[in-house]
Amino acid sequence: MIVVNAKIEASPETITAMKPAILAMEKASRAEAGCEDYTFSVELGNPGVMRITERWASMDILVKHFATPHMAQFRAAMAAHPPRGVTAHFYEAKEVQMPS
Repeated sequence: MIVVNAKIEASPETITAMKPAILAMEKASRAEAGCEDYTFSVELGNPGVMRITERWASMDILVKHFATPHMAQFRAAMAAHPPRGVTAHFYEAKEVQMPS
């Protein structure tokens, strides 16, 4: 499994302006084969920070995701509403049981 944790730093107004693109990206990404989770969230204590959490079945599937039309549309929306910063971390992970 591939886990992606990304952070977008922007103004609350930028995040509000991006909401239609964010909703479209979540919906289209979740419909992709091999997508196990794809969620945007805004930090409650800092409404200018948005987090993206993704889980993919494999790196090959994630690479295909990067080439989708909805990813291109999302990138265009980001270019129209540039954030102050974007960071992303990618992990190969194995799910384990929660300790009791």
